[in-house]
This record gives sequence, C-alpha cells and structure tokens, in this order.
Amino acid sequence: MPSHKDALIGKFESRDAVIGIVGLGYVGLPLMLRYNGIGFRVIGIDIDSSKVDTLNQGKSYIEHISGESVSNAVETGFEATTDFSRAKECDALILCVPTPLNKYREPDMSFVINTVDALKPYFRSGHLLSLESTTYPGTTEEELLPRAEEGGLKAGEDIFLVYSPEREDPGNPNFETRTIPKVVGGHTENCRAVGEALYKPAIDQVVLVSSTKVAEMTKLLENIHRAVNIGLVNEMKVVADRMGIDIFEVVDAAATKPFGFTPYYPGPGLGGHCIPIDPFYLTWKAREYGLHTRFIELSGEVNQAMPDYVVSKTMDGLNDQGKALKGSKVLVLGIAYKKNVDDMRESPSVEIMELLEAKGAVVAYSDPHVPHFPKMREHHFDLSSEALTGTNLASFDAVVLATDHDRFDYELILEHAPILVDTRGKYRATLKNVIKA
Repeated sequence: MPSHKDALIGKFESRDAVIGIVGLGYVGLPLMLRYNGIGFRVIGIDIDSSKVDTLNQGKSYIEHISGESVSNAVETGFEATTDFSRAKECDALILCVPTPLNKYREPDMSFVINTVDALKPYFRSGHLLSLESTTYPGTTEEELLPRAEEGGLKAGEDIFLVYSPEREDPGNPNFETRTIPKVVGGHTENCRAVGEALYKPAIDQVVLVSSTKVAEMTKLLENIHRAVNIGLVNEMKVVADRMGIDIFEVVDAAATKPFGFTPYYPGPGLGGHCIPIDPFYLTWKAREYGLHTRFIELSGEVNQAMPDYVVSKTMDGLNDQGKALKGSKVLVLGIAYKKNVDDMRESPSVEIMELLEAKGAVVAYSDPHVPHFPKMREHHFDLSSEALTGTNLASFDAVVLATDHDRFDYELILEHAPILVDTRGKYRATLKNVIKA
C-alpha cells in the first residue's frame, strides 16, 4: 500500500485530486480558474455568501476576471460554498485569506487562525495544507502545525504542510498565474515534495526552498525591497520639489543606466494588499529577537506621510487662489490603489479623501473602475463616481489625480480643472494650473 505522500503525489500527477481553495478573492479566484482550466475538480470555500452566490451563478466580482471564465469553470465542475465541512472532499486545501494589520500596525492573524480552526475538524490523512497568505517567518510552524497535528495526525506522514507565497499583480497583462514562478517551502522534505507535486501541473516554474520560514521570508523581502525603494524615491520627490526639479524626469534619466539601477516612481502613498502591510510583519517579528528594522520603519514613515503631503500641496494651491480648503469642493481622480483595476485594498486615495474631509473639504471622486464606493473594513463614503465632463470638472475648486487610469481623458481634465494636483507625474510640462505632488 503506497504511503500517504506517494498516493497524494500520484493524485496530483494524474489530476485526480480535488483542489480546495479557501478564500476566493484576488489571489484565490485566479488560482481556482487555473486548476479548473487544467482539469482538476475545484471546490471554493469562502465565508462571504454573496461571493459564493455570485460565483455559483457564473459571474465575477473582480473587474479583470471575466464572468465568462467563471461561467466556464462552473460548467466544468467548479462549485463555491460556505460549508467548511466540504474540506473533507478535498486533497489539497490552499489558504488565500487576508492578513491585514491591526490599528497598532501589528499582524492581524485572525483570518488565518479562524480559517484553520474552521477547517481543523475535517483534517484527515492524505490532506495537503498550503498557506499562501503573506505572513511573518514562523507562522506555518507556530500556528498551522499544532492545529494540523491536534487530532493525532503527523505532519510529513499523514498530513502535509507547505508555505507558498502568493504572487499576484492585478491588471498586469504581462503575467498570469501560470507564468509567475512559485516559491514552495515544506515543513518536512515529504511536505515539500507533495507541495511541489501540487503546484507543478499549474505553474511553469516551481522554486523549492529549504523550509517554510525561508518561503515566508522570501515573500517579505520581495515587498520590503519595493517599499524601501518607493520610500526612497518619495523622499527624493519632496527634496526635488523644494529645488524646483521634476523627480519623474530624474528617475527617467537615471533609468537609462543599463546596470545597477531599477526605476521606482513616487506617488501619493502605498496601496494594495502587500507593500503597505508586509514589511511590518517582519518589523513585528524582529522585535521578538531584540532587533529593530530601521530601513523598513523609516521607509514606512516616509510612505505613510505621502497622503498628508498631497493634501498640503492641495491646500497651497487653493491658498494661492485666495481659497481655504475648508468648504472647497475637491474631486479625487482614481480611488483604486493602482491604475486600470478595481482593487481598493489599502488605497492611499481613500486616506487622502479622509484627510480632505477632516479639514472641511467637500469631497467627491471619479473612477471608471469603481462606480460606487465599496464597503471597506475601515473606511466609508456614501459616494458614487462622478461623470467627467468639462462642466463638472470646472465646478470643483481642486482636482487631485491620485490614480492614473488609462480611461481618464487627461486633456479634458487639464483644460477644465481650476487646480490640478498631479501625484503620478502624468503632466510633465510646467503648466499654470498643475501642482506636482
């Protein structure tokens, strides 16, 4: 009789395994489509009944994922459910749940822990548990391992634990789930071998590392690298502005160097589910070892100050026209965290809106990808997207370009906005109504 390890690897190789995706958001949904598309039966588990109902109707709730692709998945066997007992039917359980920060900027592991606790009664021999959510080094061993073994199962023999960090870039047409290399670390060598077998059919390149801790740290380094470099260029932006220098022109010029330089561009702050959050997971964990992550903390301070900087530049522009921010009508262009998507997670645009409103401005927004301001964990505006017409633009005292969607008519905006605060370097020339922020 084959071991649980060999039996499970055989199921993945023959594509007879049932794949369970727990958390059907920006990470879980593309992963579901990939496994479904190559012939695996996929069960999706999520606590949000509205998401489950939408998917089972063959519809998508993420703009860059088509309803047709979801409909095809449903027709070929995919089903979504809120019933965690369905985990018994799955051979692999891939966890793609949020890992935000709490109000003290410490890791909020409640989604991971609550999910594993909900799955725990249904763990069985021959299960693979893979965590993809970004977290601190040691999470798999400290939180998943004891829960997996609580019922008497032995990790590496009966049940298999891996950590494989998600790598998604919503709206980027150059990459898809299949073409983004997948880092996999196992709790034991057997765990890693089973994890490799899980991802190998679906991903072009599987990158094996020696442990779950290495895989967890790899994800943090990727995002810390970006956060620190964006912090650097955001600080340079403020210095360059005081000197009358366009930082975007500087970065473009520096980027012509064919070695030793990677261009990072400034903006109104950091957004998305990774870069504003992940560095603080390492900062928090490092304290346990008596260490202070000074580069990370400094870049965090710089990046978190950017929304205030944008509001300050807006106030300066209004002041030059003899107006106060209080009582002024301000239109924020783009509230998704990056261009050409509807993803609102950690968007700096929302913080800018809150700061403006707190100072007495009358705030509105326009975003072709977000027709109505969505329900968010920490933010709420009862607003819908404004139509961008010349008359409407001219009715505002100031317009803040926060996210540079391609669908905006930039000539129309420039022509009719009385004051245009450009946080993305969209307008490179020196223009009388444009304030670079």
